[in-house]
Order: sequence, then C-alpha cells, then structure tokens
Amino acid sequence: MLIEYGEPTLDLALRFRVQALLDALRAESLPGVIDLTPGVRSLQVHFDSRRTSRSRIMHALLEVEAALAPIDDIEVAGRIVHLPLSWDDPATRLAIERYAQSVRADAPWCPSNIEFIRRINGLASIEDVRRIVFEASYLVMGLGDVYLGAPVATPLDPRHRLVTTKYNPARTWTPENAVGIGGAYLCVYGMEGPGGYQLVGRTVQMWNRYRLTAQFCDGKHWLLRFFDQLRFYPVSAEELLRLRADFPYGKASLRIEPATLRLRDYRQFLAANAGSIAAFKARQQAAFDAERERWRSGAREDDDNAELPVDGAAAATTRINAVPAGCIAISSPVTGSVWQLHTQVGARAEAGAPLIVIEAMKMEIAVQAEQPGTVVELCCQRGQPVSAGETLLILRI
Repeated sequence: MLIEYGEPTLDLALRFRVQALLDALRAESLPGVIDLTPGVRSLQVHFDSRRTSRSRIMHALLEVEAALAPIDDIEVAGRIVHLPLSWDDPATRLAIERYAQSVRADAPWCPSNIEFIRRINGLASIEDVRRIVFEASYLVMGLGDVYLGAPVATPLDPRHRLVTTKYNPARTWTPENAVGIGGAYLCVYGMEGPGGYQLVGRTVQMWNRYRLTAQFCDGKHWLLRFFDQLRFYPVSAEELLRLRADFPYGKASLRIEPATLRLRDYRQFLAANAGSIAAFKARQQAAFDAERERWRSGAREDDDNAELPVDGAAAATTRINAVPAGCIAISSPVTGSVWQLHTQVGARAEAGAPLIVIEAMKMEIAVQAEQPGTVVELCCQRGQPVSAGETLLILRI
C-alpha cells in the first residue's frame, strides 16, 4: 500500500509528515507489516496478506494519521555528516567523455556537466557552482535511490538548490560514489552503473559490502540515515583515492555531529529570507527557460533533424562486408556503439580474447574471437554506432 502526501513538488513539510507517520506506525507494531519504506512525500507499507487484510491496514493507517501532532510541532533527530568531495574528479570526467564518444556528443551537458549547471542556473562562473555545492547543507530525504543506500538529498536553503535536467539518454557508466544533481536533488551513486544526474565530483563509499566499522554500524551496511545533513569539504583526487582505500576498513573516519531539525524553526528561516529566495528562484527560472529555448532553436536550425537524436545507435544501418576466402567475419551481437578497440590490423587474435567492446542498453559487451587468427580488416572505429549482425572485423584463420 502506498500513501502519498500533497502535490508532486519539493516541500520539506511533506517529508516531515511522512516521518511522523512512519514513527507512529512503528510504535503501533501492526501485525503482518513486513516493512515501511519512506520516500520524499510517500510511505510504502509492505504487509503479509496471509496475516492481515488490506482493509485492516487501511483502517489502522487512517486512525494513526488522524492522531498525528500538528505539523509545526514536528522535530526530527539527525546528524551532520562531513563528506570529502573531489571536485570535477577524473573518474566523473571519464564518464562524461565516454558518454560523448559513444552515446551523444552534441548533448548540452557535454563536455562539462559543471558548465551546464552554471548555465542553466544563471550563475556567473563555475566557481559560483563550486561555492554553492560546498556551502550547502543537503538534507537526506530518501535512501536507496535505486540501490545500495544512495541518498536523495536537497539543500535546506532554497538559494543553494541548483536545478538541472537529467541526461537523455542516460549514461551507460557512472563511477561508484559519483556525486550528481538531477532536478533539485543530489545523489551519491551507491555503486558503479548507469545514471543520468549531472556530475560534479566523487566522494567516499555509501555502502560497505563486506564489514561493519565504527561508521557502518548498528547492523547496517549503509552509511547514512534519514534526515542526515551532508556537508562537503574539498579534497584532491589523490587524497580521495587514499580515503576510499581506507574508509571501508575503518582506517579513515568522517566527522559526524548530532543535529535536530525543527519544522517550526525551518519555516521561520524561510519567512525571514523570503525576498532573497524569491529573487534567486526567479533568476534561476529565467536561465532555465533560456537554456531550453536555446535547445529548441538549435533543433530548428538543423534542416534534417528537427528533433535532437536520442540514441545514435538508432541511426545505424547494418553493414555486412564481403569475406575473403580463408577468413571469417566477426559481427556485433547487439545494436549499440563501439566503446573500445583492443586490436588492430595485423594483430594476432587468440580464441576467447576480447577484441572490441560494445556499449548497449547500459551494458558493456565484449566481442571475442571464437578461434585464433590474424586481423586483416577493421570495419569499425571508436564511437561508431553499429547494428546487431554488422561486421566489426575480418579475421584470417
């Protein structure tokens, strides 16, 4: 059963209400309830229908909700967690380079996600983007954003809420613990994988796979808790690598302080700063609208492409080359794009050796030699879209 509050807008008061309902339901210990999972403005109740009925759960939910205290009186305990951030980290730059090469080179967020964030938020310089990220206190409103304890967080101060669009189409690869912004939310990727948030850097692990340390404790393999406040401090890429090597083993620690957040106090802060908050949002919206109009104008100026391509691979046509006597053709098993070439004309290929890597469907697929031979022709190059069945190379056996 899914309970949702309010309209689909960013409103911290709704998250407070969700938390109040969550705490009250836990105190009730309703029979048959398996799990309670909060979202930004929702609560999912997972229950065993063999032990209790849906109508009984519904009745209990309505009773508990009606008995909740007035929302202004709500306060929640959390922590301030200081996280190292390697700004514009080499791993995040690599993710952008791979995207530009194999997915969409003409995307507005290429070659720099940070420059895109600057432009779409109407900021004067990239240094302004950096300053805001490091000044902001990001409130963790959800955990497990897709997987492995990844937080979805937003700045408490609306003047720190940088907004972006997400990648379209998504990246096929994102480094573990990359820090990105999508919409008005920040996420730290829990693991290596695909993604769409605009990347600003990289931090330490959100999930500890193999052990519990002083900061991965209470029987949990994830670092953060609901209503934690994330505050970043700058480190070099080299220092981050050292921290990432030590942190899962308990050889490096984070500064964590207790904190309490009161909704009444927060609303007073918003009221006291209403003028500057409104001015920031107006400037931000104007820049966002101007950026979107720039995309539309660019699309209209392209005679044959009124719509920007969503996937370069979709435009590929199958090419099947003539195969000389004594040779075999090695073809692409899927439609995608060429990410890596591990061979060249004249090179010896051993059976089972990966020759070419194709990116497709957010995966990397290695194309291997089924038998030994010598490469006599390469029919593709890095970044080229290819179709399923298309010849990639010809091997003399």
